Amino acid sequence: MHYRRLGKSGLKVSELSLGSWVTYGGQVGDDAAKRCMIAAWESGVNFFDGAEVYAKGEAELSMGRILKQLGWRRESLVLSTKIFWGGDGPNDVGLSHKHIIEGVNAALKRWQVDYLDLAFCHRPDPNTPIEETVRAWDILIKQGKVFYWGTSEWSAADIITAIRIAREHGLTPPVMEQPQYSLLARERFEKEYAELFRDYGYGSTIWSPLASGVLSGKYDHGIPEGSRMTTPGYEWLKDRVATPANLAKVKQFETIAKDLGSTRSQVALAWCLKNPNVSTVITGATGPEQVHENMKALDVVPKLTDDVMQRIDALFS
Repeated sequence: MHYRRLGKSGLKVSELSLGSWVTYGGQVGDDAAKRCMIAAWESGVNFFDGAEVYAKGEAELSMGRILKQLGWRRESLVLSTKIFWGGDGPNDVGLSHKHIIEGVNAALKRWQVDYLDLAFCHRPDPNTPIEETVRAWDILIKQGKVFYWGTSEWSAADIITAIRIAREHGLTPPVMEQPQYSLLARERFEKEYAELFRDYGYGSTIWSPLASGVLSGKYDHGIPEGSRMTTPGYEWLKDRVATPANLAKVKQFETIAKDLGSTRSQVALAWCLKNPNVSTVITGATGPEQVHENMKALDVVPKLTDDVMQRIDALFS
């Protein structure tokens, strides 16, 4: 495992990390989640990603219980939460001062820790002034409850506004974005965010590098029962990601992967890591064998020569 700086911050995160969206606390029980986390840890993963909305808080509860059992040294871990959707009440959603403070305090209890290394605004909130959001995170950082804060799926313009407000008022600016990035979702990361990486040294913890499993080939012959796209509330993935055009490209992608002696999943993950603006790639897994499969992507990165990258780009452009 190699480790990359989170943008221009001093924090180092493993190139591959483990997330919990649509898995832990719901689709996957504690026993399987524990085996996945151990497999990731033994492979060198130090970053474990959560969110208050994942399984309505159960994902962080599950990982918190597991970490308590395992007794890993807290200083060796990078743990995160994301704040936006916290419940059904009028103040349980969004990025108000109230919800950010209360959301982080609740996440600390779920994780069973005294602080979180990273915390993200899970989405932009048009109903809350950006300055209010910036000030809330600054308070949490000064209290030692959060070390770094960032954004997820914000526009580059709003991120720059947050950085400017922080600088003008002597507050702590955001340092990282959690965007979707994969062979099937490239434009925002590569074009809109280019200025953030170039001029502000913004870090990135990318999600859905396999396009919800589409790039792995698991949907080549239809959508199997029990897969993410049959999970209640996630039916939209089928129409947005598993389109006939995308599935056709993914089938052709298998030829490139076979030429490299790898799987499509491994090549897709390695392709993300070829981008120097990627700090870490968040992977998902329902079993330890899937974790080990994903970790082999690290060995594929050197195989992605300019010629191979051109073949991939020609297919997915």
